[in-house]
Amino acid sequence: MNLKTISIIGLGYIGLPTAAVFASRKIKVIGVDVNQKTVDTINRGQIHIVEPDLGTVVHAAVTEGYLRATTQPEPADVFLVAVPTPFKGDHEPDLAYIEAASKSIAPVLKRGDLVILESTSPVGATEQMAAWLAESRPDLTFPQSHGEDSDIRVAHCPERVLPGHVLRELVQNDRVIGGMTPKCSAAAAALYKIFVKGECVITDARTAEMCKLTENSFRDVNIAFANELSMICDKLGINVWELIKLANRHPRVNILQPGPGVGGHCIAVDPWFIVSAAPEEARLIRTAREVNDSKPEWVIDKVKLAVAEFLQANPDKTARDVTIACFGLAFKPDIDDLRESPAVAITRKIATTHPGPVWAVEPNIDALSNAMAEIVTLKPFEVALANSDIKVLLVDHKQFKEACPSDGQVLDFKGIWIRKD
Repeated sequence: MNLKTISIIGLGYIGLPTAAVFASRKIKVIGVDVNQKTVDTINRGQIHIVEPDLGTVVHAAVTEGYLRATTQPEPADVFLVAVPTPFKGDHEPDLAYIEAASKSIAPVLKRGDLVILESTSPVGATEQMAAWLAESRPDLTFPQSHGEDSDIRVAHCPERVLPGHVLRELVQNDRVIGGMTPKCSAAAAALYKIFVKGECVITDARTAEMCKLTENSFRDVNIAFANELSMICDKLGINVWELIKLANRHPRVNILQPGPGVGGHCIAVDPWFIVSAAPEEARLIRTAREVNDSKPEWVIDKVKLAVAEFLQANPDKTARDVTIACFGLAFKPDIDDLRESPAVAITRKIATTHPGPVWAVEPNIDALSNAMAEIVTLKPFEVALANSDIKVLLVDHKQFKEACPSDGQVLDFKGIWIRKD
């Protein structure tokens, strides 16, 4: 495979680190993103997301001339598509971003190019991408019609990295390579072996797509068990954190920690792709999603109850006098990613129903969105800890673990302050 230039379509939480890692191997990388501000930031050698060590790698790659960003696709030898795959309506997969990316790169494709879909996708998305490419470029041949003799190679290789550890896991983790033909798989594997120290495991495109969905659904089911257990324990007057610690002493039991829900673009979304494809068969996966999706409302009810108890204990005050501080907005600890975050949904719902001040504490962001800033005030950790009446812990950021509230009502949905007590 002739490999001089790689193009990464989508410079978000996966696309930018992937571009940076390839560029650090002295390969020319063209990053493409529809957001001009993102493009300008990267071309200055800076980053627009929070990820340890990424800024250093990007700055070096840009300075040395191996990484450049643009808003329009340019000719390359490999195209990696890393765009969002949300759902729409009744949890139906939305492939609009993949379609747009496919049609944007189609005009610059040439014989011998490799196109890889990295976006987490429903089963069949890689084939659909190939169909869009073929429709746009009838002068080229593709695997679905010409098999191993196609002009363009197409494969799916889902990312499987942990935010906060992306650079390390991109290199060390195994990669599942699902080509539409064996030659497609071989070409994709050769590409990733440039930096992957883990094993590149070959399969077909559909199995690769289902593998990523399965991994996240497995985690979602296990989190749902912990979240359901927390609600049961609350009803029965049992400390769920102590219970889980005791149960996990069993050599074959490893219960996860409950929280206010499940967020992020993967675990909160991917199981629905399986449910959508096989609604009658995916009963457990659907139920787990419903349990985790219901947890934020349970949390909100607990906050309302805490307000009522506070007013009962302070009859001279009204609800307008009660300040609620929500600690954490990200979907997991120590990152700035708010996508599908239950903490955001909870904080927003509290702010729209509570007549008093609602504060948010999120040490990994500098400002709230315009819509949220109208109803929520972003406060420093120490200020919120000392001056709020009800403290709602939603994310276990490392900053929050270093201090424990000494007064006010505490609703700890991650167990870090409760366990300290």
